[in-house]
Amino acid sequence: MPADLLLLVTVVLWSFNFTVVKYALTHGWEPLSYSSVRFALGAALFSAITFGREGTLRVARADVRLMVAAAALGIWLNQLSFTYSVSLTTAATAALMFGTMPIFVALSAQALGVERLRLRHWLATTISFSGVALVALGSTGGLSGDLGGILLGLGAAFTWAVYSVAIGPLMQRYSPYRISAFTLLVGSVPLLVSALGQLVSQDWASLEGLAWGAFVYSLLMSLVFTNITWFTAIDRVGASRASLYVNLQPFLGAFFALVVLSEEMGALQVAGGFVIGAGIVLARNARAPAPSPD
Repeated sequence: MPADLLLLVTVVLWSFNFTVVKYALTHGWEPLSYSSVRFALGAALFSAITFGREGTLRVARADVRLMVAAAALGIWLNQLSFTYSVSLTTAATAALMFGTMPIFVALSAQALGVERLRLRHWLATTISFSGVALVALGSTGGLSGDLGGILLGLGAAFTWAVYSVAIGPLMQRYSPYRISAFTLLVGSVPLLVSALGQLVSQDWASLEGLAWGAFVYSLLMSLVFTNITWFTAIDRVGASRASLYVNLQPFLGAFFALVVLSEEMGALQVAGGFVIGAGIVLARNARAPAPSPD
């Protein structure tokens, strides 16, 4: 398949996952049960694929500490934030929050001394967070109604952005497949520990076919398959070109939620989405984030 088609398919599958997760969480799944089992199985599957491709999952001892920290941030904390963001607010709102990811990538690169931000990046930051404020003001419950979900959505975007910048040096020594396999395996452990209470209380017998179908989609299509297609495309065309497609994710995610789940979005939230988009365009030269499991 052409690289551009791989990228488009990948972003569409990621975008639809906001709707899928929201459906699952409103049809019987406990948030952490859903996320922890999904990532534990996804880690096992993707690690098997990586081992078959490279013959090893080994990393140097000197890099283990950074990889473990990246896994804690990019898998454990990211999934806690993402899952509860979707649970507490609408899928459309949660998706729009991911529009801030390029901004957080730029800010993280500045904080870690990887890049120096220009004036337009600071302008893009101001514009994008003005859009977030509009989304919050236009939420169905008012500013306080969806505030928790919005803040957690920003937390999910932030943790993934920092993860994307932090693993940059590792990309010079390992394939993205091996880095992803390692962080998935390590990050799924504290995620499972955090989910123990919900795994015990989860009413597994009450889950219907579509709820299980949502889980299978999130596991196979949005996690395992898209990691393969993303890395394959990046290998062909590079991260800069791929980042153009990543910018579509929050808006396609909101679109799917509105169409499939019949969620409503007020004029202020629509305006906020466009303002966030304007910030993305202004900061379009920021480095591409690593593929998000969300």
